[in-house]
Amino acid sequence: MIYSLNGTIIHTEPNFVVIECGGVGYKCLTTMNTMSKLPKTGEKAMVYTHMIVREDAVELCGFADTGELNCFRLLTTISGVGAKVAIAILSVLTPEQIAVAVSSGDSKTLTKANGVGNKLAQRIILEMKDKVKNIVPSGTIDLSSGNGTAVIPAAGGNIEKAVGALAVLGYSPDEVMPYMSGIDPSLPVERIIGETLKAIGKK
Repeated sequence: MIYSLNGTIIHTEPNFVVIECGGVGYKCLTTMNTMSKLPKTGEKAMVYTHMIVREDAVELCGFADTGELNCFRLLTTISGVGAKVAIAILSVLTPEQIAVAVSSGDSKTLTKANGVGNKLAQRIILEMKDKVKNIVPSGTIDLSSGNGTAVIPAAGGNIEKAVGALAVLGYSPDEVMPYMSGIDPSLPVERIIGETLKAIGKK
């Protein structure tokens, strides 16, 4: 399994990038969001990869960060969502936006992606919610800090929604809760997600 590529960009097109590593050019299918974060042709770049092995082909998909990679992997476990559709979704929506859409049941947002109709969007929401339920416990979310403990009601709380969203990105509640202790729970969900990821990145 190829986990990542670190080399020079030698070619790009709207749906893929070619990165040369050790004299070998690796074609990586990728999203428009990742393409917007990559440097220009001729410059160094690093992407996290996912390998797809089929009877007739072996393909690499490349992503700018592990959050997008984890979201791609989760999307492709859903019935009817292959690599092409997952990349289309992640080309128009960030992992954070997908997670918020799932937690709020907003199927219309998911239909912005090519190849995603209302029926598939509803299936994505249903199956992703089921997966997140297995990660995020119901009840109350206990956020501990050095100054004490803050207990946030789970039902309808933005903190709970952010925990669920971060679960979609591959982070467990135990990983993210310590970073949420100082965050205002009245902030919008996407803001809470962003602040948490920023805090995790500084560790």
